[in-house]
Amino acid sequence: MLKSIHHIAIICSDYEKSKAFYVDTLGLEVIQENYRAARQSYKLDLSLNGTYVIELFSFPDPPMRPTRPEARGLRHLAFAVDNIEEQVKKLNAKGVQTEPIRIDEFTNKKFTFFSDPDDLPIEFYEAS
Repeated sequence: MLKSIHHIAIICSDYEKSKAFYVDTLGLEVIQENYRAARQSYKLDLSLNGTYVIELFSFPDPPMRPTRPEARGLRHLAFAVDNIEEQVKKLNAKGVQTEPIRIDEFTNKKFTFFSDPDDLPIEFYEAS
């Protein structure tokens, strides 16, 4: 029986840029960082509020992810937030452009999208 999602793995093109985005911009916490010489790859384990959530990988020359039109597969990564306007202001102040805040037609909850350094779509969804 499934218990929970354990983690999400993301492959980035510029390790230092993506590390700064997920740690400094989004505020995830570093659990462990390892360089794997045999694979010429970093693996960064990140947590959110003490829960292990993301493995950030770097590999030499990874292929680009198709984004438009939307391709089959994982669509986006979503984080729950308490106050979406406050979070959007924080992102914008750090130079991250966000889409206009919209209302989910089924739940009446606010949400918005923005991108990580590799154009991976990320959503903030107002949970309360």
